[in-house]
Amino acid sequence: MQDIDGSILQTTKKLLGISPDDDAFDMDVIFAINSAFDRLNTLGIGPDEGFRIADDTATWSDYLYDGKILDSVKTYIYFKTRLVFDPPTSSFVLESMNKQIAELEFLFIVKSDSVMVKNQEES
Repeated sequence: MQDIDGSILQTTKKLLGISPDDDAFDMDVIFAINSAFDRLNTLGIGPDEGFRIADDTATWSDYLYDGKILDSVKTYIYFKTRLVFDPPTSSFVLESMNKQIAELEFLFIVKSDSVMVKNQEES
């Protein structure tokens, strides 16, 4: 999944099972992606000023320079978008996705805290 120059929208659509040529749901998916980016910003991941996409031209490298957590960010964006766009009908699947989201959020908090500590030590 480590395609840092790939389109955020197209990657997410692919994970959702939507054809790249099908643009019928693009606005719905974009809204859900931007909502997930807002949450990531709250967790200390991504640009300080936040990040939004408007179409399929925004790439992962536009958002994140740290390739070490890129796969986790893509997974998080997928899960959060899936919950809004196409929530699972099974309560077991829903619970599993929510647990994975919580684990990823914990990982992001730890990562964000360690970066802040490192930056303070360098100052």
